[in-house]
Amino acid sequence: MKFWLNLFAIVALGRLTLALGPNMICYYDASSEERQGAAKFALPDIETAIQFCTHFVYGYAGINPETFELMSLNTQRDLQRRHFATVTSLKDRYPNTKFLLSVGGDKDLQNPEKYVNLLEAGREKQNKFIESAREVLRSYNFDGLDLAFQLPRNKPRKVHSDVGQAWKSFKKLFTGDYVVDEKAADHKEQFTDLVKDLKAAFTPYNMMLSLTVLPNVNSSWYFNAPAIIDSLDFVTLSAFDFTTPERNPEEADYTAPTYAPVQLGNRLPHYNVDYQVEHWLAQKVPANKINVGVATYGRAWKMTEDSNADGVPIVAKTDGAAPAGPESKTPGLLTWSEICMKLANPINMGKTGADAPLRRVMDPTKRFGVYAFRAADSNGEHGMWVSYDDPGTAADKAIYVKNRGLGGIGLFDLSMDDFRGTCTGDKFPMLRSMKYRLM
Repeated sequence: MKFWLNLFAIVALGRLTLALGPNMICYYDASSEERQGAAKFALPDIETAIQFCTHFVYGYAGINPETFELMSLNTQRDLQRRHFATVTSLKDRYPNTKFLLSVGGDKDLQNPEKYVNLLEAGREKQNKFIESAREVLRSYNFDGLDLAFQLPRNKPRKVHSDVGQAWKSFKKLFTGDYVVDEKAADHKEQFTDLVKDLKAAFTPYNMMLSLTVLPNVNSSWYFNAPAIIDSLDFVTLSAFDFTTPERNPEEADYTAPTYAPVQLGNRLPHYNVDYQVEHWLAQKVPANKINVGVATYGRAWKMTEDSNADGVPIVAKTDGAAPAGPESKTPGLLTWSEICMKLANPINMGKTGADAPLRRVMDPTKRFGVYAFRAADSNGEHGMWVSYDDPGTAADKAIYVKNRGLGGIGLFDLSMDDFRGTCTGDKFPMLRSMKYRLM
């Protein structure tokens, strides 16, 4: 009853944001505005969603590798067509929502080393980044900056035979773990200084500063949490994509479990939401500054005739990414609406081959997540295994966040939710399910 009273009270305020309570941080990939057909995510779609968002994170800006200034990744869209300003103009109708510009993410892929280069560049060149960021934010009426820096990722775990695993363990006695960044300690200190300098430059203008930890970036290498947390409004942990067809082509597993599966087996113990959260809490970061990121897409592997046909993860002997969906156009990645339409429904019942429905396997424990699969046929074709969050498991993660007293949820991203209501008729079902559970 309390929930409904709160909801009615908020709606009664008119076209104001449903912004009471924990954070509902909505990430927005601006390149979705340029997609074609049903995948195109336009301004009216933003308006439908933004009433549920406490923070709207526009992605993505990048860094100029020569000058280290913040720059648009699509000048024609963001600046010449004033897309930055068009989006932030929504503040007039949704004054309770904060608009942040994110730099980095998974879009600034040309020369990603420039993010480490910025850390090493020294105070003078870092000041160019700081001053340019402040100028862009003020010019286009953003409320702050989100740091989603492209930092070196953990090396993916390889599949080993029993003999290979034994040799790997023996070899580590002499070589240690694989070193991704030999200067990680220096980069941690440099990142701390940059965050503090950004905060000092932003404070007179009352601008926010947040951190997004990208998937498979080792927080202990790059982020001195006790030293930077007072300079950050919040931290959002991208707690998904622990496994992907690109990183783990030979076996499929849960991509974003809340807890480590009981049968740990060959899994890594930090591949789960709870481990990531506990790491930041152990660094004395206030719980209310930690947001848990949830993906609105799933990762899809191609099952082969040698994969275990029951679909129970870990699924062995997969063959990399499954075919791209018509909306995602990315092998191994399916939006929530694409996944939903592949599950058994009146349209695909009785179909065969690549059009045959996927079998959904639920998680009664609410600890690991759901998956869906279609075993390869007698010719070894059309096999698919997908790990994903749906509105139900996303709601479970919102409950986890609320029970732990965390800051809120980060949704990655709006354009991959079912924003047209294709599956059930409800627009933005994942966003809505999480928002309502947080209230």
